[in-house]
Amino acid sequence: MRAATEALRDDGFAGASAREIARRAQCNQASVFYHFGGVTNLLLAALDEVSALRLEVYRDLLERAESITDLVDSARTVFVEDLDSGHVVVLLEMISGAQCTPGLGEQVSERLTPWREYAESAVRKGFAGSPVAAFLPASLIAHAVLAGFLGLELLANLDGDRSKGLALFDQAGLVAELMMGGRQ
Repeated sequence: MRAATEALRDDGFAGASAREIARRAQCNQASVFYHFGGVTNLLLAALDEVSALRLEVYRDLLERAESITDLVDSARTVFVEDLDSGHVVVLLEMISGAQCTPGLGEQVSERLTPWREYAESAVRKGFAGSPVAAFLPASLIAHAVLAGFLGLELLANLDGDRSKGLALFDQAGLVAELMMGGRQ
């Protein structure tokens, strides 16, 4: 699975072939099919593993956050970690692959459910007591956060410039402070 993750991160969905994964894992290509039934199943398993590891880190951050400002700071930290490690690239490549692989889109979307739920709980916690919570549903804010986060990762990976994403997190921290009326 590590070889599949590395192939997705380094070579993209199109380059994560049975041959490339087997080369990285130093095993026979037939092992991919024997153990996983095919490349797509192996890539989904790799996505599951990366997702579970990252979700654990995110949940820990949520538990420690005491305000919307803490959540924004945590999101900024995660953004940098994910860019440095390439973890979100795995998801982005699977989303890309879903555009040309029948049935993959539904499977990848299903794997985003825990992320949607996580984002919604973070939004509910962060906006508790805020006037925003009264007129904008947490599920919609969570959807925007998830889409925005993936978009920022995609753009930062595309042009190698993370400064604009980081600047957005910095500005979001200022807005969070204003929304909470200076309360942390």
